[in-house]
Amino acid sequence: MPAAKDETVARVLAEFALGFDLSRVPQSTTERARHLLLDAVGVALASSSFDFGRIAVQSLAGFESGATPVIGFEERLPVGDAALVNGILIHGIDYDDTSIYGRVHPSSFCAATALALAAHCQAPGSELLASYIVGLEAAIRIGAVARGGLQRRGFHPGGVVAPFAASLIASRLLKLSVEQCCMAQGIAYATAAGNQEFAATMAWTKRFHPGWGSAGGITAAVLASRGFTGPARPYEGKAGLYRLYIGDEELELTLASEALGDRWYLDEISIKPLPACYFNIPLIDAALHIARDHKPDIGNIEQIIAWVPPAAINTICEPQEHRRRPVDSYAAQFSAYFVIAAALKTGRFSLDDLTPSALSDPAILAVADKVVCRSDPDTTFPAHYSGAVTVRMCDGATYMAREDVDRGSPMRPLSNADIVEKFRANARRSALSDRTDVMISAILTIDACTDASDLAELLSA
Repeated sequence: MPAAKDETVARVLAEFALGFDLSRVPQSTTERARHLLLDAVGVALASSSFDFGRIAVQSLAGFESGATPVIGFEERLPVGDAALVNGILIHGIDYDDTSIYGRVHPSSFCAATALALAAHCQAPGSELLASYIVGLEAAIRIGAVARGGLQRRGFHPGGVVAPFAASLIASRLLKLSVEQCCMAQGIAYATAAGNQEFAATMAWTKRFHPGWGSAGGITAAVLASRGFTGPARPYEGKAGLYRLYIGDEELELTLASEALGDRWYLDEISIKPLPACYFNIPLIDAALHIARDHKPDIGNIEQIIAWVPPAAINTICEPQEHRRRPVDSYAAQFSAYFVIAAALKTGRFSLDDLTPSALSDPAILAVADKVVCRSDPDTTFPAHYSGAVTVRMCDGATYMAREDVDRGSPMRPLSNADIVEKFRANARRSALSDRTDVMISAILTIDACTDASDLAELLSA
């Protein structure tokens, strides 16, 4: 569905969102979408056991109660706040899905928006699923136009892209017209935000960005439904998203609409096999290979070299004083030093390796001090997240392992069975562990649900 010269990107996306027919989507794609949704809910359930999740819910519930359920909690919130918290939970432990093409974690805001608003509207499950797919496809394409430019300018792409995708989801669920949906995207542009300053100290605001975009997109659609106006060219305008946020870089705006409705980028979304920043997953897997194959005595390691893509240096290696001694689990997930050391010491890496006792383990920290980060001349990024680890022992022995194609990516995908098992492990960490099988069944048969509020209740405490 390429855009005609006189058509705006907003109009093309609006026509796609409102004219979308779930029955025309390949069965394998809708099946994958259900599993993506299952994965997002599972991550949110795991997040519900962390302090940041409890603080977010209790803070907002203490300010204003509502009627919309939140994943994993008993509190009820206004629909926008419920979407905000769902987004915080899905993105909160950096275990959510990723599109390397769009440079975003799309379910962190698409699932957050669709689950909350579909429950509020008491929409059928098929409409929840349809709106979720619409959001995923739009988000990936909107992010792809930037070609990494948002990160280079210091923005967090998820926070910037989220309001636009959320406004499309909301426009469909609220049954807006094409004109109103165009206005909703224009209004959503006023809420597009999210910066990478959190990385200096691993502040909690990264968790906040996708959910805030979800709330912004819902608000934009509600305003547009009553005649509130926004700019007609929020993407390609003189002060539109790309020119203002990226600058004078050459842009291919057709990427926002290319093969829309024919090619399904959700099939290429990566699902994380490990709870860490995606730049760190190849390093963890490489370290696990070395631990399994060579069983190095960690007390006799002289040096460890982490070979990382140049684009990853500022994310997982710098500033060293913060990365070498992560102050909490979130900081640890973004530390190349810590994750490699933990993998070499324990021979595994899971949420159980991000506990306070693990973060203060003298043996792990001693190994982390031996890690140095180097720019990888053989990286396959951005086609894939890649990395390598070299371990040099005091006796001169050297071990190396490389991961050129990240596990969980389209080239090495997790199976649907793997995703179900990941959900089970995450659900066990929540107060809803006794509902695990029922939740799996409900999400994987979501098309049969007649009222999404029933699903929302099932996913809440």
